[in-house]
Amino acid sequence: MDRMLVTFVRAVRAAGVDVSTAETLDAMRALADVGYEDRGTLKTVLGLVLAKSNHDKNIYEQVFDQYFSAPGRAVEPGRAEAPPAAVTGDPAVDKLIALAEAADTPGGSDAVEFELLRAAQAIGVDEIRFQSQMSYFAGRTLRHLGLDKLEARLLARLMERSPEAKAEADMLADVRKTLQRRARAVIGKRHELFGKTATDAFMNDVAMRRSLGEMSPSDLARMKDMVTRMARKLAQRHARRRRIRDAGRLDIRRTLRSNAGHDGVPFKLVSRFRIRDKPRIVAICDVSGSVSSHARFLLLFLYALHGAASDIRAFAFSNRLMDVAPALERLPFDDAMASILKHAAGGGTDYGQAFADLYEDHWTCIDKRTTVLILGDGRSNQTNPRLDLFKELTERSKRVVWLCTEPPRRWGTGDSNMLQYQPFCTHLSHCATLADIERLIDDALAAYA
Repeated sequence: MDRMLVTFVRAVRAAGVDVSTAETLDAMRALADVGYEDRGTLKTVLGLVLAKSNHDKNIYEQVFDQYFSAPGRAVEPGRAEAPPAAVTGDPAVDKLIALAEAADTPGGSDAVEFELLRAAQAIGVDEIRFQSQMSYFAGRTLRHLGLDKLEARLLARLMERSPEAKAEADMLADVRKTLQRRARAVIGKRHELFGKTATDAFMNDVAMRRSLGEMSPSDLARMKDMVTRMARKLAQRHARRRRIRDAGRLDIRRTLRSNAGHDGVPFKLVSRFRIRDKPRIVAICDVSGSVSSHARFLLLFLYALHGAASDIRAFAFSNRLMDVAPALERLPFDDAMASILKHAAGGGTDYGQAFADLYEDHWTCIDKRTTVLILGDGRSNQTNPRLDLFKELTERSKRVVWLCTEPPRRWGTGDSNMLQYQPFCTHLSHCATLADIERLIDDALAAYA
């Protein structure tokens, strides 16, 4: 197999595009037809083979531009390279001096980058995963080229006292500095191709398990991207599950009836289909105090799920219930959340009043196809929890899933009504992180499979 293509496919996979072995073989056959000479044709042909969706195409194009921006070999195949001019008498040191001298010249920059890249690949730079490894790989790359010999000569010349020795030591120190700078630049490009995704995955994994109440402003942009990807993954998973399982079982009566003209020989099989509803979700979010950060991510998650659910309604409350769907549909999400918190987060928390408002104004949006997601801590400031309405809500809906922002040890303490609501919930669990939200929404969608 062509090593350059195999490495490129690895880079595309590392960036998040699923490329199968069969697609890699197809790319190999396409490469045999078009070659590397025309980069525009190569980009188009490989894109047709490796990128399947618009999302994949965007990633593929970025990786292609990064990967194939690396310089080609500066010397034509079969033509011998001129040996470096003798400066120190040591061929390895003289070659490093020649590379450093060519590094900042228009004609030699690409050749220097090529030599550094070839050395970096020889020591396994494509295995880089984290930015903290860049210094390690840059050092190994230069040692592969003979930096140890240059440093030994530098140290020896520093021990001498003559002006000639000092001048050579200064020159060797400048050579080392130049090569270190260029090596880090080459390693940085390989990290962009092979390591940046691993770093992002590690940071995402940390963020997934961080309490939503402790999120810093710098975390919000990362979390918004994560929520979008997670919602897309859940939508694809549950859409695929419906397609696979809708075939149902053999309907013997309809099969015999449809084949009556063939003396009962079942040429045409008829399956028994079961009608499966697409998920309908009603979210009721407490947006008072510290709970608002959890509500932000639940609402963002739900509104990234359009296409997986036929109907999503969202309400927010501190005491009076507010339909927040118009704001979320009309405004950018951050502006919508600012408006929701401004209009719905004032006053003391009153779960009973929120359920009463739901009963008066929006009861008809809940039926036996509806999953009700409730996000909140269940603390209602000693007001009437309206268990009668909550019990009727659970009987009217398909499922009631409560995502409590407090751990179980605090349920029922102080003004918490969680232990009173618990017997009526289909599912009640502590929700502290984005991973908890993903798991609970996944479970809610799986109930329709």
